Order: sequence, then structure tokens, then C-alpha cells
Amino acid sequence: MRDVAELAGVAPMTVSRVLNNSAPVTEETRARVHRAIKELNYRPNQVARSLRQSRSRSIGIIVPNFYDPFFSACAHAISLVAKAHEYSVNVTTSDEDAGFEFTEANLMVLNHVEGLAVIPAAFGESRFEQPEFDSTHVVAFDRPIAGERFSNVLVENQQGAKMAVEHLLEHGHTSIAYLGLSDTLYTIGRRYEGYLETMQQAGLTPHAYFTCQTQENTCAVIQRAMSEATPVTAFFAGNNLVMRHALHAFSSLRIDIPGDVAVIGFDDFEMADIFQPPVTVVRQPTYELGRVAAELLFSNLKERELSTPGRQVILPVELILRESCGCKQVNMSRSIASARKRR
Repeated sequence: MRDVAELAGVAPMTVSRVLNNSAPVTEETRARVHRAIKELNYRPNQVARSLRQSRSRSIGIIVPNFYDPFFSACAHAISLVAKAHEYSVNVTTSDEDAGFEFTEANLMVLNHVEGLAVIPAAFGESRFEQPEFDSTHVVAFDRPIAGERFSNVLVENQQGAKMAVEHLLEHGHTSIAYLGLSDTLYTIGRRYEGYLETMQQAGLTPHAYFTCQTQENTCAVIQRAMSEATPVTAFFAGNNLVMRHALHAFSSLRIDIPGDVAVIGFDDFEMADIFQPPVTVVRQPTYELGRVAAELLFSNLKERELSTPGRQVILPVELILRESCGCKQVNMSRSIASARKRR
């Protein structure tokens, strides 16, 4: 910076003001400084600047894993917002373990990230209330973090499940099974609540299975469900991983969709529309989930006030009607709002 100042014929403080826009500088002086910067190929030391300003212009993103396209798509949406704000991102995974999550988050804080956007780990107790994060803005998305100071961005999980089950009821199904990964996972649990409420309102017996972590387990579950005294004739899959396991199981068991069973899943996924038959899904706004979480985080960073209560945002979902449910028309959709109007 001293070399730039000497070449431009100004004081080092003037170079700093030009770089940081921290004080008025005449256009003629600004031009001289920029010419000197270009001639010397000067690059500010970002680490030194972040230490001096207590700002790193970086945020952290923590998701459970990268093999689920939903998580990686959300992370990508956040990174795009960060780029628009001229921030860099540090991205890591928790492997659904709250202990790993704490370690990774704490490491990011020690590396001076200004905020964290997190899909909380499914297993173990969240530790974001601990003192290590008292000076860090944290926004959770897809799953909430308990605590007044945390902002959460979620989707209408229960209403989406209700829409799916109501649609299967419209097709005449009375034996509908719910397939899930775990009964402790927030999203799976909220969707199960929507399924259960709709089945009970219809006077029907619920059939829920929460052991669909692998293709083999899902295949065994489907075989059992279809071998009951009153065989299941329709399945509602709690997320896209369960749906993929179920589709593999239906194929290996040579079960015809929708001839033998009707199928609806929560989460749209790549190739769902060209699968034979095309798969009916409750689509959640994946990109919007990440984008809104990021914008909330940057809004909090701008305010720089950690004592402000967090904000809660609930995004709508829509039912995408294809053919796996028994419909003959494709690429239709119903919004939560329109479903409520019918009621």
C-alpha cells in the first residue's frame, strides 16, 4: 500500500480510503490511485483486512451430506446469493451428526466467518446455543433450530402431505402407507403428521414405516405392506431418498405403477417427469429455500445486531400431478392456496 501511495503521490491513508470507500476522495486522486494499483498489480491482503475490520466477507454453509441432490441444490442457491453480496463461502457436511456439526461450525467461526446457514443434523442435540456462537449470526433452513435468536426457513410440510393423501383418497384408495427414513427426523415427522391427520379424518387406519434407509429395507417394507390382510394399494414416500429406494423396490418386485399401486412422493427429483410412469410429487421450492435463508442471513449481517429475535419464514409447496398416482394428465399442479380455497 505504501508503494501504491508513493507512485500515486498520496498518503497511504488515502489509498485505504479509495479501496474501502471509507471517506470522500476527489475523482482525480481516485484515478491516480487506481492507475498506481494497476501498474503495480497491487492486491490487498484479505486476511489482514478481515482482522483489522473484524469482517472476513465469508459465510459458512453446513448441510447433512452432498449425495442428496436436495441439500446440494440448497447450498448452491446460498452460494449464488453470497456471490451477489461479494462474499465467499465455506461449505461442509455434518453427516447428520450434531457432534460433527458443532466441530465444523466452531472451526468456521474460528476462521472468522461472519454467519452460518445450516440444515441442522438429524441426530444428537444441537449446540448452537453454546457460547462459541454468541457472536455469530445463524440461520437454519429445511429444519429449525430452537431458540429465540435463530431465524428458520421451512416449508409447509404438513399441508403438502395432506394434499398428497387427499389426492390418493380422490382416486379411491383406502389403504395408504407412509414410507419414511426415521420417525425422529423433523421433515419426515411433520409430513407424517399431515398424513396421519388426513387418514384419521377419513376414518382410515394409518400404515407407517420408518425403516426405509436402504433399498433392501424398503423392498422388505413394501413386500410386507402388500401382504397384509388388507393390502396397501397406495404409497406416500416422505422424501426423495425414500422415493428412489421405493422405485428400485417396485422395479425389482415387478410391481406395476399405477396398476398395482399408486405412488406419490414428497420432493421432486431429477428425471421424475420422464420416469415411466412419470412420478407425482409434492414439490418444495428447493432453490427458494436456500435463497431466502441466504437473504435472511445477509439481512442479519447488515443489521449487525445479535440480540434481535430471529424471523420465521414458511414457504409454500405444490402438488405436481403426473401419472404414478393414477392420473392420465401430466404436468398439472395444485398450490396449497388453491387447496385451501376448496375447503
